[in-house]
Order: sequence, then structure tokens, then C-alpha cells
Amino acid sequence: MSSSTKLSINTDVLKKMTKIAACEIDGVVGIANTNIDLKGAMKSKNPFAGVKVESVNGALELCVYIIVAKDANVKQVAEKVQENVKDKVQTMTGTAVTKVNVTVADIKFGEEVEETEE
Repeated sequence: MSSSTKLSINTDVLKKMTKIAACEIDGVVGIANTNIDLKGAMKSKNPFAGVKVESVNGALELCVYIIVAKDANVKQVAEKVQENVKDKVQTMTGTAVTKVNVTVADIKFGEEVEETEE
């Protein structure tokens, strides 16, 4: 690409990348429907998405709210989610990911498992 070419990736695409990367980890059964940004909720298409993306000085800061399986080691799952999300998003976008915050928003037992879809 020439130096005058600019790549722009929609925030919704970054959110989908984050969701996919998080859900690839064993022990993650879904992304929580959590309102994570009250100020942005009014202008957001889906304020309960469970993923928040911020661009800070050209780098990305990501927050993801996961639902884990009842028998999962929560600490290990959260660490693996952080690693996988950072690696996948950086690889796919070429943009540095400086922070991945993982919040375990819920735990699911047996038949009550349900994943969110956009």
C-alpha cells in the first residue's frame, strides 16, 4: 500500500472479531448481554453487545464479557481469552492491542447455556 492509503475497520467488525476469538476458547459458552457503556448506549445499534472497543492513540483497548461453563477453571479461561483475543485481533487488523479486559459476567449450568447472536 502507498503511504497515502488508509485502512479503516468498522467498530462492529472489531467487536465480531473479539467475540469469535473469545468463543474459540474451551470453557467459554457465550458472550454476555451486558450494557457496558451507558453514555454510548443511546447511539449504539446494540448497547448490550458484551464487547467494548476503544481506540487510544492508534491502539485498541478491548473489553469482553464472557459466560463460562460450570466446570471451567475461570482464571485459566480468562487468561486464554485475553491471549487469543489480543493475538487474533492484532493479526487480522495489524493494529496493536494494548489491553484486553475480560469480565466473567455469568456461569452456565447444563441446559441453560445460550449464546448471543447479532
